[in-house]
Amino acid sequence: MTELRLVQVDAFADRPFTGNSAAVIPLDAWLPDDILQAIAMENNLSETAFTVPADDGEADYELRWFTPTIEVVLCGHATLATGHVLIGDRDRIRFRTRKAGLLEVARDGDAYLMSLPAYRAEPTPLPRVLAALGCEAEETLWHPGLYALVVLPSEEDVLALRPDFRKLAEEGDILTIVTAPGRGSDVVSRVFACGAGIDEDPVTGSAHSVLTPYWAERIGRDHFTAFQASRRGGRMTCRLDGDRAILGASCVTVIEGVLRF
Repeated sequence: MTELRLVQVDAFADRPFTGNSAAVIPLDAWLPDDILQAIAMENNLSETAFTVPADDGEADYELRWFTPTIEVVLCGHATLATGHVLIGDRDRIRFRTRKAGLLEVARDGDAYLMSLPAYRAEPTPLPRVLAALGCEAEETLWHPGLYALVVLPSEEDVLALRPDFRKLAEEGDILTIVTAPGRGSDVVSRVFACGAGIDEDPVTGSAHSVLTPYWAERIGRDHFTAFQASRRGGRMTCRLDGDRAILGASCVTVIEGVLRF
């Protein structure tokens, strides 16, 4: 029987049962992909993160993420959770990923700063996405193959959305981000990952890789506060630093145990 350490973390959270949950499973070496996928399906969280020690000085660990149905290109909240679990007594920890490059989590007092790539979306008509969301938009933008960004006039418009998840899933593995100016924060958003098996994601770090450059330019400053308005909800700070999005947030460990199979 195989036994693996499993830690469940609420990321983008300052108290349990808020933010977004991720399972973190450190490995000594990669297991077959079908086993990794089966473990993620068993956990049934937005993402399960797996690591193995890196074999050079460029990164501390290699990092991969799986939803219950697929492996994803980038997951922010599970990266933050993995940093929280593995950083130990270090000031920062670096992860090498297969498609998102090098990612970093650094201590920031009792919280963390996470460095992700900043993705700039371009204005593009998205009629099928708007039809699935059931709304009209001030602006729609697209980052090829990854993200659809839909800008609405107000936070009330974002909160009122009742999407057709089946129609959104027909668009494939696209992260649909709906955003507007916020009331209690500079920016509010909701995020839907229906093509990856997650109808509405509670708090999505990778979405803020797109939101950070968009809102930094629109607001006219390189930093702002953000709230993702899911039922669990999560807050973070966002700062644009060249081609990087720097997200600030906290994490809470809620479960520690052993996975056996």
